[in-house]
Amino acid sequence: MESGCGRAARRLAGSTPAAESRRGRGATANPTGRFEPAAREAFADGWEIEDELPPLRTEVTLERARSIITRNTSPDIGFDRSINPYRGCEHGCVYCFARPNHAYAGLSPGLDFETKLFAKPDAAALLERELSARGYAPRTIALGTATDPYQPIERRYRLTRGVLEVLARFRHPVGLVTKSDLVLRDLDILAPMAAQGLVKVALSVTTLDPDLARRMEPRAPRPEKRLAAIRALAAAGVPVMVLVAPLIPGLNDHEIEAVLTRAREAGASEAGGVLLRLPHELADLMRDWFAEHFPDRAGRTFSLLAQSRGGKVYDATYGRRFTGTGPYADLLDQRMRVTMTRLGYPAERVRLRTDLFRVPLQKGGQYSLF
Repeated sequence: MESGCGRAARRLAGSTPAAESRRGRGATANPTGRFEPAAREAFADGWEIEDELPPLRTEVTLERARSIITRNTSPDIGFDRSINPYRGCEHGCVYCFARPNHAYAGLSPGLDFETKLFAKPDAAALLERELSARGYAPRTIALGTATDPYQPIERRYRLTRGVLEVLARFRHPVGLVTKSDLVLRDLDILAPMAAQGLVKVALSVTTLDPDLARRMEPRAPRPEKRLAAIRALAAAGVPVMVLVAPLIPGLNDHEIEAVLTRAREAGASEAGGVLLRLPHELADLMRDWFAEHFPDRAGRTFSLLAQSRGGKVYDATYGRRFTGTGPYADLLDQRMRVTMTRLGYPAERVRLRTDLFRVPLQKGGQYSLF
C-alpha cells in the first residue's frame, strides 16, 4: 500500500522544481492554489535540454493597502487586532500555517509563498491615520501574526520599524512575534516602550538542532542567534516569551524541556507551545517535505497528529486548533507546564498598558481631525 507521503509526492511531482533551483528554500513543491480554475503539471517529453536551472529569486511587489489594522473575533486568540506589514515570508518555514493565505492572491502556498512577497509601503501612514480616528479605543496590537515582521526584506523596506515608531509616538501597546534577531535593531524603540509597559516580544525557537532548523526554516536565523536575541532583549528590560512552536510529533517534540531551559537561562519570562497546524494545502506540502527529508518519520508524525485531531490531520475548531485533544496532546501540555514550573517561569503573563495612549499633536499644535 502506498504511504501518505508517497501519495503526496505523486500529487505534487508536477509542481516540484529541481532541488538545485530551490536550494535555500523550505517548501519542496509549488502546487497550484486551491482557488485557481486550472492546475499545471510539468512532465518530461524528451525534448528538454537538461540545463542547470537558476536558483529561485525573491520578488517583492508593493501593495497599496486601504487599511493596516486587521480585526478578528476569534474566541481562542488573545488579541482582537493585528498588523502584518508583509504578505508571504522569505524565512521559508515549511510548516507555516499562513502559507494557504497566498492562494487568495492567485499564488501557490508552496514556493511562491517564500519567493513572491508583498510589502505594504504605506503601513506607518495608514496606522497613524487609523489610530487618530475619533473614537479609537486602544488594545494591544499583535505585530507579525501571519508572516514575520523581521523577515530578511525588512532590512531594506524597514516597514516594521516605521510601524513601531508610530506606536511609540501614540504610546500604544504592541506584542511582537518573530524568529529573527533583526528585532535587536529596534532596541532603541523597544526598550523605552518596555519601560512604559507598552511592548513584549515573542521569539519562536522551534528546535535547538541547527541541521533540522536549516531544513525546516532555511532563511531564519539559526537557533543560537534567537537565544542570543532573547538574552539581549531581556537585558534591555523587554519582556520576552519563548514559543516552542510548532510542536511536530516525532520531529522536535522531544526538545520541549531543552528549549524551555535554554530560553529561561537567556531571560525569557513567558513560554508557550502550539501543536503543528496543517490547514488546506499545507498538509500535502508537509507530506512532500517529509518524503524528501525524513521519509522514515512521516508515518509517526501524521499518526500522532491524527490521534490529536479527531482522526484528521487538522481540526479548525476553536479551543482545539492550537493544542489538539487526546493522550498525546495532553502529554505535551503536561510536559510544558511541569517544565515551566520547575524552571521558575512566572505564572502570570505580562499585561501591557493601554492607559497611556494619546494622539500626538500635529505640526502647528493642532490635533488630528480624523
